[in-house]
Amino acid sequence: MRIAYSNLACPEWSIEEVFAKAVQFGFDGVEIRLLDGEVISPELDRDVQQRLKRLAVDSGVEMVGIGASTKFATAHEGERRQNVKELLQYIELAARLEVPFVRTFGGTFRADHLRDAQAVAYVADSLAQVAPRAEALGVAVLLETHDDFSHSSLVRDVVSQVGSSAIGALWDTHHPYRMGETVVETFENLNETLRHVHLKDARRVGDGWQLVAFNQGEVPVREIVQTLVAHGYDGVLCIEWERKWHPEIEAAETALPKHLAILQDYLANLE
Repeated sequence: MRIAYSNLACPEWSIEEVFAKAVQFGFDGVEIRLLDGEVISPELDRDVQQRLKRLAVDSGVEMVGIGASTKFATAHEGERRQNVKELLQYIELAARLEVPFVRTFGGTFRADHLRDAQAVAYVADSLAQVAPRAEALGVAVLLETHDDFSHSSLVRDVVSQVGSSAIGALWDTHHPYRMGETVVETFENLNETLRHVHLKDARRVGDGWQLVAFNQGEVPVREIVQTLVAHGYDGVLCIEWERKWHPEIEAAETALPKHLAILQDYLANLE
């Protein structure tokens, strides 16, 4: 099973350092969320695109995915239309970079008093608009368990409604857990369309959660990995250490190899 890391872990690193550290630490791939510290734009000029492709080829480190910020769970048609346009741009970028998927969010909708079914319909309709182009280019669009779509059943329902081979699920392991889901429940909801996994651990602190290293929090990371292995998951396991959003957590230079070693130990004892 391939192991990657999201470069949310290292906003201070150049993209050259991102690939060099992947080689140094022994990662198979990187998930591109940032470019030189800032969220990657879908409108990269050709020189930057060639720079990324050269880095991947020269290092032997795969770009496993691109993280977009698009979201669609809103009653405002104009916002949905703009996000569809942006997601299409990311799909085109992924195709040019030979990256297999683009991650998208569903978004937040409970504060706007939308019902689950209406939010699912908005997201499904939006993803259905990009699905034909994604299919044609061989790029998957993966809906993440995140925000108000942290409940895995909502992600399942969206993917089912779209009914496209290009639309799948991304399991961010923290969010369904903090919603009270068991590993079995989440896996059963996502299994048929699961393409990618974000692994992280966290513990409750007051009314919120604090990111911590594997084995130091409450998220059953080992059980999740065991479940994936037992059911033949052959996608990427991506360590998502979100230092870009939480600058107080441990630096990537030490956190990434620590997480990788723990994850490799999990896998060695399961295989």
